[in-house]
Amino acid sequence: MNSNFLWITGPSRSGKTARLVKQFCNWVLSETGGKESYYTKNRGQKNSEIIPKRLYLHQTEPGILALAANGENRRDLADRIVTVTQGKYPVRCKTPLGFIQDEVILFWPLLIESLKLKAQFPVRLRPETEQELATKLWRSQLDEEALRQAGENEYRLVRRILDLLQLAAYSGIICENIDKILVSAIAQNENNIKLEPEFIASLLLNWRNWCLKRGFLTYGIITELYGTYLLPNPIYQQQLTKRYQALLADDVQDYPALSRHLFELLLKGGAVAAFSYNPDSVVRLGLGADPNYLEGLSTVCQQETLTQPAFSCLSDSLTTPMLEVITEQTFGLSLPQTVQSIQTTSRAQLLRQTAEVIVKAVKLGRVQPNEVAVIAPGLDAIARYTLTEILTKQNIPVEAPNEQRPLISSPIIRGLLTVLALVYPGLGRLVDRDAVAQMLVVLSRRVSPVGEAGGAGEENTSSSPSFPHIDPVRAGLIADYCFVPHPDKPNLLPVTAFDRWDRLGYAATTAYSEILQWLEEQRAQQEMRLIPSPISLLDRAIQRFLWNGSNLPYDQLAALRELLETAQHYWEIDTRLRQTHTYTDTKTREHKDAQKGNVSQSSHETIAEFIQLLRRGTITANPYPVRPLGPQANAVTLATIFQYRSSRRSHRWHFWLDAGSPLWAKGGAATLFGAPFFLQERLGAPWTVEDEQSAEEQRLRRILADLLSRVSQRVYLCHSDLAVNGQEQLGALLPLVHACVAVVSEPAGV
Repeated sequence: MNSNFLWITGPSRSGKTARLVKQFCNWVLSETGGKESYYTKNRGQKNSEIIPKRLYLHQTEPGILALAANGENRRDLADRIVTVTQGKYPVRCKTPLGFIQDEVILFWPLLIESLKLKAQFPVRLRPETEQELATKLWRSQLDEEALRQAGENEYRLVRRILDLLQLAAYSGIICENIDKILVSAIAQNENNIKLEPEFIASLLLNWRNWCLKRGFLTYGIITELYGTYLLPNPIYQQQLTKRYQALLADDVQDYPALSRHLFELLLKGGAVAAFSYNPDSVVRLGLGADPNYLEGLSTVCQQETLTQPAFSCLSDSLTTPMLEVITEQTFGLSLPQTVQSIQTTSRAQLLRQTAEVIVKAVKLGRVQPNEVAVIAPGLDAIARYTLTEILTKQNIPVEAPNEQRPLISSPIIRGLLTVLALVYPGLGRLVDRDAVAQMLVVLSRRVSPVGEAGGAGEENTSSSPSFPHIDPVRAGLIADYCFVPHPDKPNLLPVTAFDRWDRLGYAATTAYSEILQWLEEQRAQQEMRLIPSPISLLDRAIQRFLWNGSNLPYDQLAALRELLETAQHYWEIDTRLRQTHTYTDTKTREHKDAQKGNVSQSSHETIAEFIQLLRRGTITANPYPVRPLGPQANAVTLATIFQYRSSRRSHRWHFWLDAGSPLWAKGGAATLFGAPFFLQERLGAPWTVEDEQSAEEQRLRRILADLLSRVSQRVYLCHSDLAVNGQEQLGALLPLVHACVAVVSEPAGV
């Protein structure tokens, strides 16, 4: 046990992150320390005097590496360190995967030399592009017979196979050995992929080699390169230990097994270190985390246990009674008044009554919106829309942290994609009358002047007063009479093509004429090649019709930023593919024609593929985060269990939606196929029914302990007898619903 290595264990909100920051301050501010102190420069001298130095950002001394489990926690940790130290010390704050990615890019020349790769700068593939390219590469092998044998559709099967590469890389398994792990995985569980392990391994090996040849890097490939080739490299090890003399790692229970190899190398190189560990807050267990393997580091550290103040949460008083009610199924047990239930027959009634309880409490001043969280095992579109609509109509904003929804679900995005199809030739089959009508509504929106539709001085939120000059009815009439379908050049006619165009009104007619004139100008510029790329066209449309000198609502702004980032990445990959001549022979010939001055049909096919990619409902990577400000920051949190626990937030009031759902004990989308087989403690071991039952029990216990540690005043168990599909709900938390006091329809005691 080394006194320079600190291992901090404690429940949620017990001050682990604050203790890490304090330990860092002890290292950099203390005037005396041990031999392995951060300031010890003469490590070979015994009993050398330690003279503290003042660090500056421009100095060449080794820095500090700080790691957090995810991006939101990383920003919080970085802010805390900068605030406490006034930004005087060189601290590099990253997530484990972010650090690995930066290291692979930084030492790419070393990897080029060791792997004999082509000398080109690497380009990282985002998950949606990775899915698209892998599907094209494997399509000839994943034929109808292979899909029938696997029992999966093409999209889901490709995603599962790609996830295996990342899981293996997280655990330190090279791509060539994945088939050995999968032998037991596929043989033991009838719900798994019915494909030969050797076949899956060959697909992944082919995919990895194809990407490396072209300089493409995915999350899985990056992690494998780091763990297999970079981390064991003596040159890299020497450089790494020279760069860092201190390590801070927060919430290591959510780190992959590969992180421990990195930590052990830094500790062996003489770095001082501090780790925080929360056994009840294991969120990413099915996504590559290996908490038990990381916990093995505690044996070489000085251990410190923190406890949570009793007044700050309900965990101490409720976790044990709740588990007893669930496991023992004892009738007559009751929960304290801090836990109440909202019970209805149908789910529609449940959603409305839950929203009414929140509105009543906010109106009476019992609680602020930002002190309320609605947490569900899964949020369908109906629940999300209903709760958001009811609350926002009562001027109560709603925030969904790290919301994962397809881009195509936004009307603004659908409208902009229609603009692409109308300007560029050859895309007429992607446009119909309904799409044109929606585009007209979207592009004719105007923010209401001061004093109209919402009053002066109102902030621009998701409910900001904005109205279309072309309403859906008029847009439908225009699309019916003025839209001319064509497979190559669909067109919009002047408004006079509609015999009764006078019925549209002045505002709609003027707005349509402006849109039509702008589209004609863009077509003319496209023919003269004055539009650099489709991204430029999207930006022009946003500037002309959506931005228009106004402040967009936060949700619309995030969607637009996500679209532009996704489009920019997609065309960056397309450019690399053209440079490496990886298109089909047809596309190659078309590319040569374009170089001679002819119109490049392949570029239009790329636009069509991009539109179809988004229309399939692909969930793209989130844009660079922007935190809500003003009234939007005082919002009710609406999140799934995974989203809420990942954000490490806490609230006074919790509403546990669908408390009777069986999904509370399931991993769901937060558990990847084959994840248990890559844990170090059971590498390649069969996953039995007993293992699954034990995992569900442990998962439910951790969820209860973690959520109760993040609520300080009241919990509402929201249960409907029937689920959204009409089936009766008999989940693991149902005994808790029956053991607590029900809220009456008029929540006078709120």
